This record gives sequence, structure tokens and C-alpha cells, in this order.
Amino acid sequence: MLVCALLLNGYVRGDFAIGDHQVRKPSSASRVPRAVVNGGPVLDTTGARPRSYHVARRTIALTFDDGPNRTWTPRILKVLARHRVPATFFVTGEMAARYPGLVEEMVRDGHELGVHTFSHPDLIGRSPARIDRELSQTQLALAGAAGVHSSLFRPPYLATARALDNRSWPLVRQIGRKGYVSVFIDLDTKDWELPGVRSIVESAIPDHPGDGAIVLLHDAGGDRSQTVAALDLLIPRLQKQGYRFTTVTGAIGAPSANHPVHGAELWQGRAFVGAVQFSETVVPALVVLLTIVGGLVLARFAAMLVLARRHARKRRAPGFSFGPPVTDPVSVIVPAYNERECIAHTINSLMVSDHPIEIVVVDDGSTDGTADIVEEMATHLPNARVRVVRQENAGKPAALNNGVANARHDLIVMMDGDTVFEPSTVRELVQPFADPRIGAVAGNAKVGNRGSMIGRWQHIEYVMGFNLDRRMYDLMRCMPTIPGAVGGFRRTALAEVGGMSDDTLAEDTDVTMAMHRAGWHVVYAERARAWTEAPGSLRQLWKQRYRWAYGTMQAMWKHRRACLDRGHSGRFGRVGLPLIVLYQILTPLLAPLIDIFALYGLLFMNPVSTALAWTLVLGVQAACAAYAFHLDGERLRDLWPLPLQQVIYRQLMYLVLLQSTATAFSGGRLGWHKLRRTGEVGVPPTVAAEGGR
Repeated sequence: MLVCALLLNGYVRGDFAIGDHQVRKPSSASRVPRAVVNGGPVLDTTGARPRSYHVARRTIALTFDDGPNRTWTPRILKVLARHRVPATFFVTGEMAARYPGLVEEMVRDGHELGVHTFSHPDLIGRSPARIDRELSQTQLALAGAAGVHSSLFRPPYLATARALDNRSWPLVRQIGRKGYVSVFIDLDTKDWELPGVRSIVESAIPDHPGDGAIVLLHDAGGDRSQTVAALDLLIPRLQKQGYRFTTVTGAIGAPSANHPVHGAELWQGRAFVGAVQFSETVVPALVVLLTIVGGLVLARFAAMLVLARRHARKRRAPGFSFGPPVTDPVSVIVPAYNERECIAHTINSLMVSDHPIEIVVVDDGSTDGTADIVEEMATHLPNARVRVVRQENAGKPAALNNGVANARHDLIVMMDGDTVFEPSTVRELVQPFADPRIGAVAGNAKVGNRGSMIGRWQHIEYVMGFNLDRRMYDLMRCMPTIPGAVGGFRRTALAEVGGMSDDTLAEDTDVTMAMHRAGWHVVYAERARAWTEAPGSLRQLWKQRYRWAYGTMQAMWKHRRACLDRGHSGRFGRVGLPLIVLYQILTPLLAPLIDIFALYGLLFMNPVSTALAWTLVLGVQAACAAYAFHLDGERLRDLWPLPLQQVIYRQLMYLVLLQSTATAFSGGRLGWHKLRRTGEVGVPPTVAAEGGR
């Protein structure tokens, strides 16, 4: 609907030349009848033989082109009303549709309407279909605005009958066959050139006293203050000379050219004008929203860059620590449901951990032999550090809680069954627990399967959109999510919040928010890297992100009362939740405006300026992405898919968020989506640069 409103608005706002003067190469007039060239300004070509009409003596028909205009037309109408002078307004359809009230006022005040095309093109050489469209759409606008049609037509850029030539004459004949009478002029004031009030007045007075004339003026297309002022001088002057003022048809003794319309034509016109009015209301509102969104996006980028740099400098400063080194053993819980392709890689990566751990694999009713694979591995692994806990299929939250219940240690690490850790991941993840205020730690989740384009897009998103955000949220003490792929928890903190809940589809976000509400701090450990298998198809990605987005909304609604709490919970509620709403819901929902207006600008505005503006936005995003890659020690050459990500991938994420929002408002409830795994991620990839270590 918004795109249609923009397209309609762009169409009816097509710019045209300020005046009715256009230079064309001279053409022969050999096929134009001499009676037409030497005839009057009103030309009837509706019949087999053209007829030309002159204006009666001492008669002036004031005509105004290119309007209506919301600034100048009302002033001109006031002057005409004050002097009780009727006129003929040759309106463009686009302006009539934008300002229907002015068209209605013209008819109500006794003025005559004529057609000046819809968008003011030079019709010479145009296709018959384009000509039909210019005429019919203008009539549609007149019907919707004032309930009338007009049989008068004035061609743009063709002022006098003497200017007709072999190129323009066929157009006039074609217009006549459609039932229109063409109206030219006797006197051109050239008010569009702003020659001065006195010059306009002198140009509107016939050279020979007593001669009648059709006078050309304008009520749109630029500054018309001189035209308004000239009318107040011209009308009394000519009236003193015995001239009468009338409409074009009145000047030649013909009946009015305006005819009432009824039925379907009337309602079609009203619908069209109503749609234009809707677009006229919506587009300015969209511009305001676009300005707000642009400001928010730039503010977010600036905040991420500043805070991420501050976070990196603080955490990497010599001597920084959360406290004494944490050497306590850790229980690593791996919930698994049909993970036979991945589970061996996961266990093998944990077995080379440089921190003392036990591995608790909770098989959630797998039907593919996942538990059997782990048990077989356990018999061949040293120290018997791997245990399998079997349960009926009950979902991931239940599996995690079961794992915590069977864990032997007070520090808990949770990971997915499709994820592999580096040897130092667990050790790095639990070091923040030296600070007794910290209840949970978010690790650095990375995409391991980057071979496909969709994998590369997600890699950029993880590094820039997730991990850069987590640095910012860490400093602001309002981390919203501990990723399911790599997260550490203090057992006492988990017990205090009631463990993992199945109230939402984002149990990791839910438990993180619960931690904040219980007064625990949540931080980000950039060196605790985990390599996860991201969805390998658009269908799988859609399912995953749909669940994430909807689950986040559920968790926010569940913990909405944090806004009223005191202490750390209240800070999260009044800082963290608004930031999530602003940057994870509202801004992404409105961000498509940037792309929509880019298309709008390419179609209806200056395409070069529009392309430069869009490129600037992409450049800002690229700079943020490059800095995020630098902080994470990633290769900058992996950013080459970023332009395509912005054009294709980002649009998909918008649609996912729109669907999730609609589901949230409708009160629907999604089921759990199990992604199909391939086992692509085996040994943790080597980090390309040491800057992120």
C-alpha cells in the first residue's frame, strides 16, 4: 500500500517546465490549411472540416494554465471574484487531483475548466496510447474534483494557431476526433518569465482598440505574484475601455464546455482523487518517518562504533581482569535432538578444551541415534568426561533444565549440538564469573559454514549485527540475549530465575532478561568463540529468524514490568527494553523506507543524487562492518558480499520481522522449528588475524 502511494504520488508530482514555451526545430506548415493558420484562436476539428473562431469585439477571455496551485490560484480567484470576472482555467490533471478543492471552487464561482493534459508533456510525436492517457486521466481528475468533464483542450508548448506545422497539425486533428475543441491564444503575457507587473498588463491589452482576445496567464509553475498584481490593474483598465470579460466559450458565443458526469465515471473520479489525496497525506508522513529512521540508524552506528571501541580498549587493556583467574571445573550441557550429523564434531571440540569440564549431552527423544553416537564415543574417550542423559521429547528448555539438574559443577556452559568450541572457549567464557555480581556471560558466536552466499551474509550479520551490538550492550549493562550457541551461567543465578522457561520461543533471551530482573549482571566475552552451523537455505533461515523475532517479542512482553522496577532490573527495563524495541523492532520495521525512497528517487527525482545518497548509507554500514571485522580479527575481504546483503538479505529479514509482528499482534503461537543440519562445521576454523584474540 505504501509503495503504491509513493508511486502514485511520484506520478502526479512529475515536474514540468515553468512556462509554455519550448523551442523546436522549425517544420513546414504545407499541410496545415491556410484558413487555420490565419484563423482565430479557437479551433474545432471534431468534424471533417476544421472550423476556426475569433473572439467577439471588445471581449476578453482570461485563461490560466498549469494550475491549480495551492498558493497562487486562491489569490487569483479572489481577484477575479472581487472584480466579478469569469475566466477559463486550463488545468493539469496532476494538479487537479492534488488540489480538488480549488477545482471545485472554480466551478462554483462560475469559471470554466479546460484540459491541459495530465503531466504537461509535449504531445507531439507521442504514441496514441500516451495521448489517450493524458486526456482520460485529466478528465478523471476533473470528475473526482468537481463532477464535470470538459471539451476544451489546450496543448502544452503550442500557444498560437499560427505556430501549427506539419508535426503539430496531426495532433490537433487527433484531439478533435476525440471530441475536443483546441484553444490557442491571441495575446501572450509571458508572465512565466516574470517580466514585471507593468509588462504583463501591457502585453494583455489588444494592439487595436476594440479587438477581442484570448489572453494567456498562469496560476502555477512558479512565482505568480506579478500575475496577481497585474490582474488588479488590467481588469479595471480594460473595463474602462468598454471591454467585457467572459469564458472562452462565452467569447465565441458557444454553450459551456463543462458537462456534469454521473454514475460510474463520477465514482471512478472520486476514487482516483481520493487515492491521490491519501498519497499526499501519507508521503509527507513517510518523509518524517524516514528522517527519524535515518537519524536513529546513524545514531546507532555512531553509538556502536564509539562503545565497541571503548569496550575493546577496556577489555584488552593490560592488567584488566574480572578478578582472580577462574579455574573451577565447568559442566557443559549440550541439548541434542536429531543431531547425528553434528554431535561428534561438537564432542570432539570439547574434548580438547584447555579448561576442566564435564560434558552432559541431553538427548531430547532423538530418533536418529544421536544418543548412541555419543555413548559410543564416551567408551573410547579418556577420563569418562562425557555422559548422556536421555529423556522423552520435551523441547530445548526442558533438555537444558534436565542437564543442569544432572550437572556436577556450579558453573554451567550451554551450547547447541551443531556448534564447535575452540580449546580456549570454555576458559574464556567463565573468567567473568570471578566477579560475584555476574550471573551470565555471552560468548562470541560465529558462522562456521561460510561457503555459500547465504552463509557469507549471515557471517557478516553475526559479526556486525550481533557481536558489535553485544559490546555496546555490555557497556550499557543491558545485554538482551545470551546466545544459545555459547553461553555461561552461574548455577545459583539459574536457580534464582527458575531455570530455562518454555514460556517463549526464545528461551535464551527469556532467561537473560530474567537474570537482569533478578539483579544479576550479564557481560560479553569476545574471546569465547564458538563456531555454529547457520541455516543453509532461505527456507531454513526464515524459520529460524521467524522464531527468534517472535520469541524476542514474547520475552519482552513477559518482562515488561521491569520498566517499573528499581535497581538493576529497573535500569534494564527503562534502558534495555526500549533499546530492543527501538533497534530490533521499530527501526528494522521502518528501515525499508530507506530502500523504498531510494527507488522513488531513482524513478521520480534526480537518480544521480539518489544513488549517491544510497551509496553513502551503504558506505556508513560498510565502515561499521569493517570496524566490527577488525575487532573480531576477521578478514576484511570477506565483506565483499555486503552490497548484495543489503539489497537481498536485508529485505528478507524485514519480511520476517513483519510476519513476526503480525503474529504477535494476532496472538498466535508458533511451534518449535527444528533446522535440518548437515554437519559442515567440524574443527573450529583458524582465526585469520590475532587482533581478536
